[in-house]
Amino acid sequence: MPLLDIGANLSHESFRHDLDDVLARAAAHDVAQIMVTGASREGTIAAYALALQYPNRLFATAGIHPHHASDYDTETDALLREHVAYDEVKAVGETGLDYFRDLSPRAAQLFAFERQLDIAVNCGKPLFLHQRDAHADFLGCIDTVRHQIGAAVVHCFTGERKELFDYLDRDLYIGITGWICDERRGLHLRELVKNIPANRLMIETDAPYLLPRNLKPMPSHRRNEPMYLAHICAEIARDRGEEVELAAAQTSATAREFFRLPDVAVEQTP
Repeated sequence: MPLLDIGANLSHESFRHDLDDVLARAAAHDVAQIMVTGASREGTIAAYALALQYPNRLFATAGIHPHHASDYDTETDALLREHVAYDEVKAVGETGLDYFRDLSPRAAQLFAFERQLDIAVNCGKPLFLHQRDAHADFLGCIDTVRHQIGAAVVHCFTGERKELFDYLDRDLYIGITGWICDERRGLHLRELVKNIPANRLMIETDAPYLLPRNLKPMPSHRRNEPMYLAHICAEIARDRGEEVELAAAQTSATAREFFRLPDVAVEQTP
């Protein structure tokens, strides 16, 4: 069953020397389509360029991650509004709030988030969201426009039970990464993932980050890549008490509907 990775940072410099090989390995592990995350001005441009280079295989998002919120200005806003009009760009984001590192001041994060929520309201495309240690403010921003925006996914969910149900109560989708494979900090997700309705669950690698810690053998380079989505899917299926084929089919169908993607068979060459 073809898989769909809803979040991979394929414009990251670590993929510049071997992206074709990365995509070939992904296809060999049944990953048919990949959403390339735009998380900065340069990242948004690069994600769109990759989607043009690999049509119907790669798609893009356009957004400013809260780490880069200090860079959000009039030109950035115009660039995002331009890019979300392209067919290859399927969502607004990665956007949201991150108070864990505070790499941008919180006021700047809130401003950038609110502007991107406005972009989603105007373009009608779904939202690709980030939240870490900012749950109350994050919900406050979402609730202000929830009746105006369409579908939205909280990507790389790592929170606790209350956060999960707050999102589900608002009909938000949930993205699960290899964090669930981390015995140090992801064990709680193995129980929580059972509570996510099949039509709200999607899977992702967040490559090159979050390499699943229980891979065997563990790659020496420590770089995560989309081929490992199959491993994440198998782990989630086990935790949910499902057959892997069912988990793959459901998460892929949910993602294709969410991002409005065409069905596609796995190609064995990029």
